[in-house]
Amino acid sequence: MTTKHSTGSDRHDLAAVAADLAPTGVLRASVNLGNPVLAQGTPEEPGGVTVDLAREIGRRLALPVETLCFDAARKSFEAMAEGRADLCFLAVDPAREKEVAFTAPYVVIEGVYAVPRDSALVTVEDVDAPGVRIGVKQGSAYDLHLTRTLAHATVVRGAEGVDVFRTLDLEAGAGIRQPMAAYVAAHPEVRLIDGRFMEIRQAVGTTTSRTPATLAYLDALLTELKREGFVSEALRASHQDPALVAP
Repeated sequence: MTTKHSTGSDRHDLAAVAADLAPTGVLRASVNLGNPVLAQGTPEEPGGVTVDLAREIGRRLALPVETLCFDAARKSFEAMAEGRADLCFLAVDPAREKEVAFTAPYVVIEGVYAVPRDSALVTVEDVDAPGVRIGVKQGSAYDLHLTRTLAHATVVRGAEGVDVFRTLDLEAGAGIRQPMAAYVAAHPEVRLIDGRFMEIRQAVGTTTSRTPATLAYLDALLTELKREGFVSEALRASHQDPALVAP
């Protein structure tokens, strides 16, 4: 993909993409502040790699950017699916792909389990057992994944997976590694199970109704931004591990 806009053809192509992606003339980006790896701050002043990506996409397409901030992936997805947003930044999941066309992932994070320190559950495989209840954040990527893949354990949904795990005295809680590790560090009565139960591939999404040219442009642009170090620098600037960039 070329990023030079010197020719009339280039300008026409970008104008067509901009018009297709942001028919209101403003690029409305749905941001999930509930994932602290990807977005931080407040709805009034959001930051993080997803916000940086939204603004860079807007800059490339000469579009003003409006960030629509939510406290859960489920709400961010709903804004996208209902036409209130033009872009979203969510984990790729088959349930979401019915409504959203995703780019290749730009960040990969891990889903992990927390259990009481004296729990008999030791491995990821141990958790999927009869009688085991797992607290999850409703509508999160790991909620969708575990709902689809667990054979024996039961998913219990709440506003935050670790909160429902502790409040209801469940056998396990599921979440993203970084905030879960921070929680465990502050609560010695809880430990993480070694390993991950899933790999969470975070990508940029838009509605499946976009033209093939728009989808191809977004995918190529994300590949370029990974290769050029934009994504790793955005992670570093928001105090996240730059090694989380997807290969």
